Amino acid sequence: MSELNGLIEEHLALFIGVIMFVVLILLILMFTQLSKLNKLRRRYEMMMSGSGVENLETLLIDLKMQLDSVEDDHKQQQNVLDSTVNKLHSVKGHVGLIRYNAFGERGSDLSFSVAIMDDHSDGVVLTSIYNRDNSYIYAKSLEKGESKHALSTEEKEAITLAKQNM
Repeated sequence: MSELNGLIEEHLALFIGVIMFVVLILLILMFTQLSKLNKLRRRYEMMMSGSGVENLETLLIDLKMQLDSVEDDHKQQQNVLDSTVNKLHSVKGHVGLIRYNAFGERGSDLSFSVAIMDDHSDGVVLTSIYNRDNSYIYAKSLEKGESKHALSTEEKEAITLAKQNM
């Protein structure tokens, strides 16, 4: 033990110098960290000022709840939009109309054929044949642009016009 005491006494100035150097480095590191902490605190206070919340955790929880609500609303809107788009494909919105004189020289252009179809060419063809004494209306169903009943030339033209509007 006395040898250790003798060794320390001989190199006491060196030990004190090394310890002071380490303490000085630690002080410098402490002041730089304190400066960084103060900058971070100022930024935090600036961010939180005017937000009406006490801490960042409450703010983040509120934002997460708002985001969840927005995502739920978005999903509901997407479902409504998908449903609407699916319904639009089945809407009979494509129309073709042909007016003609069914009886040549004796009538006028008051006869017509109208085709009303959806995106799948399903629908109906209505034909009205007019003369001075009577008027006749015929309806023929369409599936994929074809009918189980014989179609007149004018009805085929109306179907073609409706398909061009798709």
